[in-house]
Order: sequence, then structure tokens, then C-alpha cells
Amino acid sequence: MMNTPYLGIRELLSNAAAQAIRNVEYYDQRRVALGSIGIVAFPLYYWIWSSLFPQPYENLWLRLIGLLLFLPLVFSNRWPSACKRYLPALWHFTLLYSLPFFFTFMLLKNDCTEVWVASVVVALFAMSLLLDWLSLIAHFVVGTLMAWILYATTAETTQISFASATYLPIFAFAVALGAATNYASLMVRVEQERAMIATASGIAHELRTPLLSIAVTASGLGEYLPQLLKAYEIAKSANLDVPPIRRIQIESMQNALKRVETEAMHSNTIIDMLLMSARQTQRNGITLNDCSIRCCVESALERYPLSAAERSLITIDPGPDFRFPGNKLLMVHVIFNLVKNALRHIAKAGKGDIRISFRTDHSGNALLFRDTGLGIRPEHVSHIFSRFYTSTEDNDNILGAGIGLAFCRDVMTLFGGSISCRSTFSEYTEFELNFPAP
Repeated sequence: MMNTPYLGIRELLSNAAAQAIRNVEYYDQRRVALGSIGIVAFPLYYWIWSSLFPQPYENLWLRLIGLLLFLPLVFSNRWPSACKRYLPALWHFTLLYSLPFFFTFMLLKNDCTEVWVASVVVALFAMSLLLDWLSLIAHFVVGTLMAWILYATTAETTQISFASATYLPIFAFAVALGAATNYASLMVRVEQERAMIATASGIAHELRTPLLSIAVTASGLGEYLPQLLKAYEIAKSANLDVPPIRRIQIESMQNALKRVETEAMHSNTIIDMLLMSARQTQRNGITLNDCSIRCCVESALERYPLSAAERSLITIDPGPDFRFPGNKLLMVHVIFNLVKNALRHIAKAGKGDIRISFRTDHSGNALLFRDTGLGIRPEHVSHIFSRFYTSTEDNDNILGAGIGLAFCRDVMTLFGGSISCRSTFSEYTEFELNFPAP
């Protein structure tokens, strides 16, 4: 049986705020459709309620404002990367205006006719589907209050009949029920995330022990294997009775232990990356310090288990270092994810290299990470930072799990910066990480 997690006020609000951002993220692929419905519905229903089934009150200007708010959402996939950070704010303001504010105001202006009572019920149902519990309550309270204020300033009389007022408890109950349902969903999600982290930590612990043992054993054998092989060559030269070993096997053994040790360390790094990505859902206790971007890059490349061939593909352009308010460990893991992606794309393309450069100018500080491997198909570029989004064709996210690049975006947001991607399929992929001034 699942135990319900008990959250403090700070953790509760933190999880609710994170959920509000995720709601925008999860609707990324449907935002165009929802925006299209909005820009069609506002003018269409103006014609329906003013001409086809006339109602006591209609307002074209309010509907045009709603249309203009939904219009940018239709083209949100084409927004410049620097502007996408404002998308959650636009999303929530558009819903605040078009659902609780607009429908409540029209309900009041039409003296709570049956048509608009039913319309408000539909609006509340839509809010319950689109918003988390905290946003639902906030939108309902703020939107309703704004509608009452506008109604009070524009109406000749603000008296509402008793029969009309009886609908208010029904609306409040609908909001409370929707908030309770969404709150329960949040608690289940929090418990699932805790269980995922606990399970991942347990698996990681069980894997690290044998991996460490393998690495230590390989390192120890590596000290003596060359001497044993040399002794074999001496014994063979002296025509002693030793079992024959083919030359190709001897050459393979000379590098085998080093490969085993490298692969063990590589597996440990992958475990670290997965744990760090999973734990990013819990940001409490993370402190931001003054960091050097060059130091973070060099530390990441030193720690990442690169083969000699892979290391030769990476070039760090000489350029001015810059400092930023961040966390070195998180930044190192961001670079881990970018390196992992780039190396996989280069391997799939059978060509390419990696170039890391720094930019400091009037536009701000930035880290540019470019690979000339496989690239990303245009239809996937706008989705690669969405959590759990994967492409079965290209697998643009780390390990195909859809968490690596979402982790990078979360870290950059935590630092007060942003990450964007430009890519031409089969030519290059470039990530631009923009940092705030220290």
C-alpha cells in the first residue's frame, strides 16, 4: 500500500510550482492545437451568441484580446530560444484571461443565464484539466476577482439575483473538487519520484560495488600482465614447453585490461548521470557559488571516461574565461550529457568532431557546444528539452530516456540562464548555454 507523503509548506509550494512549469512542458506538443482552438472559438462564439442565438450581452473587444493572446501559442515552436523562457508566463496569463476572467465577466453581464452558467462549468472543467491544483485555485480567485471589478466599474447596477447567486457555491465546489483531484495526483507523482530515486539509488549501489571491484582488479592485473607476457616470450624463445598463444591474442591482452578498467569507470559515470538527472526533481539545498566555465569544462572532460580516439575529437577554443553563479557539480553533469549525445551522434554518422567555445560580449556570457555529427531532424529540435520526450528514429535525448537534455535545461534555469539548440540534419548540432552575469 502506498504511503501518502507529508510535505512541509515550503516543499509543497516548491512541488506545486515545479508542477505548474511541467504542465506547460507536457502541453508542448498540444499547445498549437489548443492555441488554434482559442483563435477559432473566440470569434466563432461571438457570432453564435450575437447572431445565431442572441444573448443579452456580447463584447467583441474582449474576444479579440483573447484571440490575440492565443495567437502566439500557435507559433510557439518557432519562437526564438531566448523568448521561450517567457512561454510559461504567457500560457498562464492566457488561461487566466480566457477561462475564469472572461467567462465570469460574461456570466455577470448576462445576469447568469443558463447558457453562461453552462459555459462557466465547461470553463472550470477545462481549468481542472489544464492546471495543477495551486494554479487552479489562484486562477479562479484572481480571474473571478478581476471579473467582478470590471463588472462593478462598467455595470449600471451590480445587484445579482438570489437565484443567480445560488450558482456560486456550485462553482466553488467544482474548483475545490478539481483542486483536490489534482493535489492527489501531485502527491502520487511526488511519491513516484521518491520511489524512483530510492530504487535508482539502490540499483546504483548494487552496481557500483562489482564495477569498482572489476576496475581495481583490472588495474592490479595491468601491473603484472606485461611481465607475464614478457616471460612467455622469453620461455617461447628458449623453446620451453609452453602452450601456444596466437600473436593476435597477445596483442589483445595487452590492451584488454585497460579497456576493462575504462569501461568500468564509464559505467560508473553513466550511473552518476542518471542519478543526477533523477534527483534534479528535488532542488532543495542546492547552493549557487561563483564558478569558472573553463574550469567546469576541463573538469568534465578530465572526469568523463574518454578513449584516446574520442578525446582527439574534442577541441576547446582558446577564449576568455567567464564566471557565473552556479554549481560546479551540476554544470559538469550538463557537459557530461552534451558530450555523451555528441559522441553518439558522431558514431552514428561515422564522421564529425566536437568544438567547445566561449563567448563574452555585450549580449552576455555563453558556452557554445557544437558537434558535426548526425544532427537532429527539424521536427524534433523544438521538443528535445521536454522531459521524457524521445524520438524512436534519432533518440535525441541521453540514453533515449528523454531526461538528459531536460536535465540540462532544468540546471540552466536554476542558474538563471537558458539553453537552446540549432541543428541541420546530417551536418551539425550546436547548443548555446547562456549565463547571467555574476
